[in-house]
Amino acid sequence: MNDSTTARPAVALLAGLLCDEEIWAEVAARIAGLARISIFSFPGIPSIAAMAEHVRTSMTGRYAVAGHSMGGRVALELIRGDASRLSGLALLNTGIHPVATHEPESRGRLVRLAHERGMAALAAEWLPPMMGSARAADDELMRRLAAMVGRSTPEQFAAQIHALLNRPEAASMLERVRVPLLLLAAEQDRWSPVEQHEEMRRLCPAAVLEVIPGAGHMAPVENPAAVAAALADWIANVAASERARSGTSVAGT
Repeated sequence: MNDSTTARPAVALLAGLLCDEEIWAEVAARIAGLARISIFSFPGIPSIAAMAEHVRTSMTGRYAVAGHSMGGRVALELIRGDASRLSGLALLNTGIHPVATHEPESRGRLVRLAHERGMAALAAEWLPPMMGSARAADDELMRRLAAMVGRSTPEQFAAQIHALLNRPEAASMLERVRVPLLLLAAEQDRWSPVEQHEEMRRLCPAAVLEVIPGAGHMAPVENPAAVAAALADWIANVAASERARSGTSVAGT
């Protein structure tokens, strides 16, 4: 069967730390005509491997995956466990570095803040430094993001932090990518800077690296139009690669 539905690639959009479907909603609306979209978030899942397993068992057939922030780590873990089914990989505002020496204390402090003062207090401290300068002053957007953080509990946040502090090695997974790969950085991202994505491209020179202007770590909600445009090009590459793969398979039978 080759109708317009089955011809569109399946794409899993993976949310990051303290994020849910809200982080992808505007982007997903813009690319819905190009792909069959599934959005995943990971409340309370205490390991990157378990997050990846949740995606793997939820998707059927071949699929492409785009991961934002912590979701990028999950996407790379899918290379370890489900590479034969992956048709494309997009990594947004993320990295492959191991746990830094300061992370247990800095992340642990935020977990303590969430438990002691609540998720609203956590959002007030955690969100502003991640935003691009212009969007940090957008009251409506900040209210939306604070509400998103508030939908998680301190216990769910602690589980995700545990996952990040025990994250698996990722650099070797990036080197194994043989499908269309998009690296999407943001101009004002201080958590996962452009230089971090450039280092990732050095490990996988065939990757496409794009930089979203005027955005920080929350690029999918800060500049959804630019993120959607970059993903649309990537989806087109995935679809073309899958057509070529199918043609090669048929020719070889």
